[in-house]
Amino acid sequence: MATNDIKYVLNVQLADNTVTVENKDDKIAVLVSAGAADFQRVVSEIMEVNPGLERETVEAVLNLEKRVVKKLLLTGFRVNTGLYNAVIQPTGVVDNKTWNKEKNSLYASFTQGADLREAISATMVNIIGEKGNAMYVAGGVDAATRASGFTATAGRNYTLTGAYIKVAGNDPSVGITLTSSSGVVTRITEDMWAVNKPSQLIFLIPAGLADGAYELKVTTQFSGTNTLLKTPRSVTQTLYIGKAPTGGDNTGGSTGGGVDENPLG
Repeated sequence: MATNDIKYVLNVQLADNTVTVENKDDKIAVLVSAGAADFQRVVSEIMEVNPGLERETVEAVLNLEKRVVKKLLLTGFRVNTGLYNAVIQPTGVVDNKTWNKEKNSLYASFTQGADLREAISATMVNIIGEKGNAMYVAGGVDAATRASGFTATAGRNYTLTGAYIKVAGNDPSVGITLTSSSGVVTRITEDMWAVNKPSQLIFLIPAGLADGAYELKVTTQFSGTNTLLKTPRSVTQTLYIGKAPTGGDNTGGSTGGGVDENPLG
């Protein structure tokens, strides 16, 4: 997939602007974190783009890049990778023409590069509600392929992450469902749930489901407290069983609602 074919989507929530607290309509956007990506996550993402690469090869190349970038920076070069520009800067006052590590130090200064600026300009921003109140889906992971995103494998576990997604309540609509493009609804029954937490659901994708696009829907009366919501709320996300089609929406985004102001009790 070409770089310009990748679609980036960031979820944000609205929060009060602390500079103008007297104006309740004045809001700022706060990024909804999708989690932390460490070295091994980067390696896995590269292998997802190019499955023909050996993991050891990818790790070796990335480690070599780190080694070379450190060498260039720490010998006085300004490094421009496209994603970022970096240079080492000294700090502190130098007394008597002598470098003193108790008073002086070095730090790396990073600024965004042209490639990153271009990607940022093309990024879509999805406002999903008020901070602290919104039910939303942030991402997912297929247990079979370890791929992140909204693809899953029939007969294997799928991990869904987000906020306020814990399934709770006795309303008949509460639960997890998958609806095919032809309108057939498959309910993920409770015995197929492995984890049911406010920010994480792990459940088994039924083995008999055919490959294709499904609407994943999570409906709950969970409010974030011990008191259930009067009215269930839902969040939906397109989930591909098997491989997502080229150009398909596998980048995230969800629809849902805020916390009910009138919970049961």
